[in-house]
Amino acid sequence: MDVRASSVGAGQMQSESSAAPSVLLVEAFYGGSHKQLIDLLQENISCSVCTLPAKKWHWRARTAALHFSQTIPTCPSHRVLFCSSVLNLCELVALRPDLARLKKVLYFHENQLVYPVRKDQERDFQYGYNQILSWLLPEHKLVRRSHVDDIITPQDEQEAPRLLSSPDESLTVSCEQQDPHQTTTAEPRTDPRPVSEGDPEDQRRPLHIVWPHRWEHDKDPELFFSTLIKLKERRLDFHLSVLGETFTDPPEIFPEARRLLDRHILNWGFLPSKDDYLKVLCEADVVVSTAKHEFFGVAMLEAVHCGCYPLCPKALVYPEIFPAEYLYSTPEQLCKRLQSLCRRPDVARRHVVKVDTSSFSWSSLKERYETLLAAQRP
Repeated sequence: MDVRASSVGAGQMQSESSAAPSVLLVEAFYGGSHKQLIDLLQENISCSVCTLPAKKWHWRARTAALHFSQTIPTCPSHRVLFCSSVLNLCELVALRPDLARLKKVLYFHENQLVYPVRKDQERDFQYGYNQILSWLLPEHKLVRRSHVDDIITPQDEQEAPRLLSSPDESLTVSCEQQDPHQTTTAEPRTDPRPVSEGDPEDQRRPLHIVWPHRWEHDKDPELFFSTLIKLKERRLDFHLSVLGETFTDPPEIFPEARRLLDRHILNWGFLPSKDDYLKVLCEADVVVSTAKHEFFGVAMLEAVHCGCYPLCPKALVYPEIFPAEYLYSTPEQLCKRLQSLCRRPDVARRHVVKVDTSSFSWSSLKERYETLLAAQRP
């Protein structure tokens, strides 16, 4: 059933143009970065959209194909099927032969074969196996291996096992992916952050540290908070903003960290307003990542675009984006870098980060997406 609406619910199809849409966007987990990518494409191309709410991720991965096979209406104008790797694409096209004939584009937000698991859990290989099967099917995959998206074509099929098993070159998000807490487009802010030359207040005002990530174990909040507790024990002054989305089972470190760091905290928790979120980023001095699983890190880049000095692990995707001066190799190095900045916050405030965020904007990537999603066959 086609409907016109500002949002799409479970099993709903939305047509964004009076003309017959040629692109079908399917998202089994319509929330956070997945939602924002779909919304971005929806704003810029003629398409139909079919989604499921962002709840019970594991059940979405297991059952979404069956659901969509029963709820996606038949539409003869569709030429391209775009979906994320949460969906078992092989199951969907097996159940719906009319979708099998479409040009298929598969977008990987993460690699389930290397996604960190909690220490007391065993990895469920089924999710990674589903991604392998889906990888082998479509003509085009969006994979991040350098500073921009790579589009993988059938000639690259021999690389699938390596890409699915190597943490350093694994399936990752594209430049348009947004953190669940971020803006609804990939276009970064263009207003520069003001810097007050020679202002003694820059030295007196405590360093403002921001951590704008999902409250989940793969972001390693334990490392972040243990580092800040060390700074507190050394009697260093700083302000703290902990942002990002919270889910049903956040790591236990959060309430304890809030208690121990209470006098340092300026902001704590998810800010539903985009403007409020960006305002905090513009007020912060340093943005920190302690992630154990990251294939783009848009929250870090948005903070950099708002004027924050970045500190990132020398691992994952970060060395591809950030020069070596912003990377740390050990927890001790992270602590030492923050300690120095706490003592000289003006250093972070006056620094101009050597990262060109404009290369990750929608305006820079729009043409590639339009070409990718152009209908090429019936």
